[in-house]
Amino acid sequence: MGMKKTLLIVLGILAGILLLGVSWFVSTGNRLVALDEAVNEKKAQIENVYQRRADLVPNLVATVKGYAKHEAEVLEEVTRARSRVGQVSFNSPDEMAKFDQAQGQLTQALSRLMVVAERYPDLKANRNFLELQSQLEGTENRITIERQRFNESSRDYNQAIRSFPASIVAGMKGFHERPYFAAKAGAETAPKVEF
Repeated sequence: MGMKKTLLIVLGILAGILLLGVSWFVSTGNRLVALDEAVNEKKAQIENVYQRRADLVPNLVATVKGYAKHEAEVLEEVTRARSRVGQVSFNSPDEMAKFDQAQGQLTQALSRLMVVAERYPDLKANRNFLELQSQLEGTENRITIERQRFNESSRDYNQAIRSFPASIVAGMKGFHERPYFAAKAGAETAPKVEF
């Protein structure tokens, strides 16, 4: 009877250790899924804010078009850049670079559009244009904030999947590192301003 009792105790301890191991594995996996979903949610929010900007573009172009009929090249450039941003997503570092490039081209085109607007005092005083310009500025600020939140979320996720022992679960379940939004090349150098 003593040997049987000892065997039951050993089996109970092994079952407890196995149960703790399985619980840890499931808990860690669920935590990684939650972090991954947080990154996905931040990515969707970035796409949402960029979509808001893209949705403002046709109204802005239409408003400027009424005043600046001979600025067709700039207006077409803005329209082309807007169509390109809708064709790119970002799930990998390569896709993120293409997404960022397309968004940068739209930003440059919009900057040129604002320069054109400066040449037309009536346009600068147009209430619709001023409202669209204000909405665009607010959207640009939201883009910056959402990119920062995405990077923070990616950092937390990447840290979790690379930390031991969670890295074992991450490897077994196929979790991969998420990319970050980075500053544009040359952004670390202050622009030269001359008056």
